[in-house]
Amino acid sequence: MSGTPLWSPSTTDRAQAELTRFRARLSERHPNAGDLSSYSALHRWSVEHREEFWAELWHFTGVVAESRPGKEPWDAVLVGRDRMQPPAPDLGPRWFVGARLNYAENLLRREDDADALVSWDERGRRRVLSFRALRAEVARIAGALRGLGVVPGDRVAGFVPNGPEAIIAMLAAASVGAIWSSCSPDFGAKGVLDRFGQIRPKVLFACDGYRYAGKRIDLRDRVREVAESLPDLLAVVGFSWLEESPDWSTVPRAITWDAFAAQGTGKPLTFERLPFDHPLYILYSSGPTGLPKCIVHSAGGTLLQHLKELVLHTDLKRDDRIFYFTTCGWMMWNWLVSSLGVGATVVLYDGAPLAPDPAILWRMAAEERLTIFGTSAKYLAMAEKEGVRPTSFDLAPLKAILSTGSPLAPASYDWVYAAVKPDLRLSSISGGTDIVSCFALGDPTGPVHRGELQCLGLGMAVEVWNSDGHPVVGEQGELVCTKPFPSMPIGFWDDPAGKKYHEAYFDLWPGVWRHGDWAEVTERGGLVIYGRSDATLNPGGVRIGTAEIYRQVELEEEVVESLVIGQAWGDDVRIVLFVRLRAGVALDEALRERIRLRIRGSCSPHHVPKKILQVTDIPRTLSGKITELAVREVVHGRPVRNVDALANPQALELYRDLAELRT
Repeated sequence: MSGTPLWSPSTTDRAQAELTRFRARLSERHPNAGDLSSYSALHRWSVEHREEFWAELWHFTGVVAESRPGKEPWDAVLVGRDRMQPPAPDLGPRWFVGARLNYAENLLRREDDADALVSWDERGRRRVLSFRALRAEVARIAGALRGLGVVPGDRVAGFVPNGPEAIIAMLAAASVGAIWSSCSPDFGAKGVLDRFGQIRPKVLFACDGYRYAGKRIDLRDRVREVAESLPDLLAVVGFSWLEESPDWSTVPRAITWDAFAAQGTGKPLTFERLPFDHPLYILYSSGPTGLPKCIVHSAGGTLLQHLKELVLHTDLKRDDRIFYFTTCGWMMWNWLVSSLGVGATVVLYDGAPLAPDPAILWRMAAEERLTIFGTSAKYLAMAEKEGVRPTSFDLAPLKAILSTGSPLAPASYDWVYAAVKPDLRLSSISGGTDIVSCFALGDPTGPVHRGELQCLGLGMAVEVWNSDGHPVVGEQGELVCTKPFPSMPIGFWDDPAGKKYHEAYFDLWPGVWRHGDWAEVTERGGLVIYGRSDATLNPGGVRIGTAEIYRQVELEEEVVESLVIGQAWGDDVRIVLFVRLRAGVALDEALRERIRLRIRGSCSPHHVPKKILQVTDIPRTLSGKITELAVREVVHGRPVRNVDALANPQALELYRDLAELRT
């Protein structure tokens, strides 16, 4: 990695950063902490003094909770500080024991007429909701939920697009103490039932349809099928997204949003203050290897972790306007919504990111005066391939771009600074659904280096371990976390003994969270991620992260995107590369050789694919991630058990029984 930063914060940037204010607070209140001016020293202190760090963060971010005059809101910050296994009442890990709070109350503490939510769709349609109006609508829906008999611990589900209704319904459910779970509208009925069928919600919020890339998709038949298969449903609350007055008569127990909200009109907005570890969200693992795992996250853990990441690592302030390109089926939606707890304006977008207008997100960024723009690494790569040049827009207020979902290629760093804006912080961040947050993030007070995530998350004991279980720096290995943190799942749904939970994270090293990423901690404390460790390639016994190959292949102008797997061959594994090319381009031997030479020259001979094949589509999950594992199963003639986790399952047929892979 280059030693010359692509960007460094100015003296003013550093002085005004929330992280700088937090450092000053720690130095004043913990004089024995030593010099915390370097990020590495601050991170080390935050891990070694976890109780003090998280307690200070609580007060710094102004968490709203039940007060106890003369005492802290909790009895103990952490019980079982060295226990990483699933929580047990007496053994831990349990955070902020005795504290009582409500997630929605913390997100709705601002009550003025400033913009809370701004919603766009791909047609450029814009809606605005103030903080005062948002509270009022949440109050109506919460009142209706209570009137229906929804109580703490009940599940409320959303089959919803990324618009204000999803956030209103979630906050209403959270205010009651119910557990929210959502799927985006591109899920098929079976995919929805694979998730909601396990958690048996009492109420389902659903839209009549959606638009994507100019296409109009009616969802009411899917909603009907889902509703008929959920025996505990008391109501399906339908709202309009396609039509002005959609007909819901075919959906059992359906009621329109307006009619449902009317049942709560006039009822005051109240918040059930519940224990810190009361469940808030159920999220789902996206891998196509069986029924999705239902991951349960706590209200307090989610809130505190998100406030840390938004305030300290993103430098989000009350007057900021933040956007993340996401759906309600990806944890970045949950992360984005927590920005309301800072008092910032949340900008939403529903639709295709590049069609019909390849530059629509940047036009939106300019018109909305966005200060923080979040997206996926894949989107940035595709925008470059499409020739998008955001410098044509007025992006003066933009101070940061965030990227996640997959490793951000070094070439994408170059494109952002050349084609978007030279003076901004590009923070590649990484975590996942499993922790509803991040292990590595941005540092507003530190430099950005090409191809490198800026820093490890504060309070997170993140390391990279080699195969012997020893931490290493400057070497590739398994990304692990060795000490508990507040946003660990409180468990999996319907897993009372914690067996599934244990197998998911603690199977290799008992008591150590293995996240499943193949990564490297750099000498300067940053992180490079090379792909999922279960998708790493192993030709000749050499472990190779798939991202290393993608970074090189997708530099070729003809290549739109690619997918690489290891195919069992003889007594070894050979690397097989699939490429999707620009329209009208055919894969020939000259292009194959250019790809091989680029990989050999930039990586090593071990990285060079033995086979390179052209395909017209690449399978991806409903959250937009390419799925190497599903393709690997098809190539080896093994079944893919959960094709409903895929957005385009038909693409798997392109990889089945290929003659080129039989020799």
